[in-house]
Amino acid sequence: MGRVKSQVIKRTTRKLLERYPELFKSTFEENKKIIARILPDTDKRTRNSIAGYIARLKKQETKKKKPRKSK
Repeated sequence: MGRVKSQVIKRTTRKLLERYPELFKSTFEENKKIIARILPDTDKRTRNSIAGYIARLKKQETKKKKPRKSK
């Protein structure tokens, strides 16, 4: 079982993705740097949680767009 993200993390992530959809990528490291610039007052743990959640959502988004190969 995975870890559950708090509502604060989810809400902040949704707001960031609405405001800056083209800015974020599917890699954690890039997202962490971007979040550090956008939200400089956040602590390391919160920043990492948001970056990881954004990376996960972006990966799911690209997975949905890719058509499956039929056998």
